[in-house]
Amino acid sequence: MAIEIERKFLLANDAWRSQIQHSTRIAQGYLATDPTVRVRVKGTTGFLTIKGKSADGISRAEFEYPIPVEDALELLNLCPNVLDKTRHLISQGNLTWEIDEFHGDNAGLIVAELELPAIDTPFEKPDWLGQEVTGDVRYYNSMLSQTPYCRW
Repeated sequence: MAIEIERKFLLANDAWRSQIQHSTRIAQGYLATDPTVRVRVKGTTGFLTIKGKSADGISRAEFEYPIPVEDALELLNLCPNVLDKTRHLISQGNLTWEIDEFHGDNAGLIVAELELPAIDTPFEKPDWLGQEVTGDVRYYNSMLSQTPYCRW
């Protein structure tokens, strides 16, 4: 079984922008949220992802499968709300920060995520990193699709 171990943070400033190595526009929607069933179009590739519940707020089961982009686009039409974001990548040692800059109803929200190989993996916190929001459900993408940032 695949396990996702992820930490999530707000950003303290815009200094991260000068370190971006790659950016991709992403559209994603949710067919279900318990368990999470996500459809994503990332660039020209489609994905179907199923995520279990988090027992510790940091890790959970995750199964992700590539699907034809045409199928992903059709499935997004079944989703009540579709998130629009740009994902920026910043490598730091053997780890990669994924910084999601949201658009539309979630514009103004920027969140940095770091996937770890183990819960106790040490990592350097860059100067641009702000408050940790790992366990705050408001920042889950599935929740942002239901209650967008503009309504907080």
